[in-house]
Amino acid sequence: MTATATLHRSWAQDLDTALMYKILKLRVDVFVVEQSCPYAELDGRDLDQDTRHLWLQQEGEVVCTLRLLEEHDDGKSFRIGRLCTERGHRGQGHTTRLLRTALAEVGSHACRIDAQTYLVDMYAKHGFAPEGPEYLLDGIPHVPMRRGGGEPWQAS
Repeated sequence: MTATATLHRSWAQDLDTALMYKILKLRVDVFVVEQSCPYAELDGRDLDQDTRHLWLQQEGEVVCTLRLLEEHDDGKSFRIGRLCTERGHRGQGHTTRLLRTALAEVGSHACRIDAQTYLVDMYAKHGFAPEGPEYLLDGIPHVPMRRGGGEPWQAS
């Protein structure tokens, strides 16, 4: 019988170093190694005062994670990023579980995500809509998306 993944949430400043290491390792394993995309993983946002980390842990290992950033450029809004699931744990609903948890915390505030293009339909099922045209980020096609907070973007 497979152990159930437990849901965790923490403010950045409350994470211990061993757990932060596990979260960062999963992100590097997925984005840098698996997707062959060298990028600046350590961007300074993981430890911001308003940053929240959500993750699923199973048998002591982080199997899925996301980062929820609070932004204040145009009032209070949020940005979801670094959402990934360990390869051997995909297809079990972990991504949906974390995304729904994060969106419950966001509430009615605007929330943005820079979605890899192949995931646009999945994010649309959670209420996100394109906010601009597709662009390349570190060599991977992305689409900026938003949920809530104004009129939908229209291509010209």
